[in-house]
Amino acid sequence: MLRGLYTAAAGMIAEQRRHDTVTNNVANLNTPGYKGTSAVNRAFPEMLLSAMGGKNPPSGAIGKINTGVFAEENLMNLSQGDMVETSRSQDLALVSDILVAGQTFDASGKYVAANGQVTYQPQAFFTIRNGDGELRYTRDGSFRTTQDGTLVTADGMQVLGVDGQPIRVTGTWDGIAVTANGRLADKTTGDPLPGDPQLLLTEVVNPNMLIREGDGKFRYAGDPGGTRPVQDGERVEIRQGFLERSNVDASQSMVDMMSALRAYEANQKVVQFYDRSLEKAVNEVGKV
Repeated sequence: MLRGLYTAAAGMIAEQRRHDTVTNNVANLNTPGYKGTSAVNRAFPEMLLSAMGGKNPPSGAIGKINTGVFAEENLMNLSQGDMVETSRSQDLALVSDILVAGQTFDASGKYVAANGQVTYQPQAFFTIRNGDGELRYTRDGSFRTTQDGTLVTADGMQVLGVDGQPIRVTGTWDGIAVTANGRLADKTTGDPLPGDPQLLLTEVVNPNMLIREGDGKFRYAGDPGGTRPVQDGERVEIRQGFLERSNVDASQSMVDMMSALRAYEANQKVVQFYDRSLEKAVNEVGKV
């Protein structure tokens, strides 16, 4: 009897985590560059039930039983978000659709070969550096400048150029144009700024190796060769005066939230049923 109680309780925990994931997505609907996540539930390993009895137990199995589910991981959706125009010169949006020869990616950015091998679509990110000198990556292009002209994120991380140094400019950004490949030029003449500064765009070959650190920042945790600067000719461009919106689908999120709630309530009723059954077993059957 308790096996069913544990199975229902495991289902409640899994649905609670799923609900938390969806609510986090909804809370970031207006966060620039936010990438939504979805909870993946997996079943616990099946248990083999064998016949038991006496000195000569019969051989063979009665069947299999599953003992519930658990929320194994959160998968990130890295699809392109919509562009929203802000007309602010320091707002930069990334449009990334990197192609790989011989592979056609689906809407989730995944390609499955005939032999079952899975390849994920590479993604481009702005390259930033935190206070400890470590590289981080973001799609949130709502940048600002400090008093010395350094381009930084909203929380003060430095935005890096192709030379590995922070982007610094003199004067105001109103007179600066950012080209599609990230070069900074004079808006009036079109001439490159002194030193020919260019934003460093990093291509992450397998974006599933990114670890979310909050505030739209990611840390790469894969092999050292899994990141490289975006090459000329790749389908990556910067749009100045725009921001990439969150790719969360509000309508689907509400459906997922209600689905998680209903599944939670169903498991809750199963737990209540077992609780009443145990109460009868203790208080009534025990009197006989």
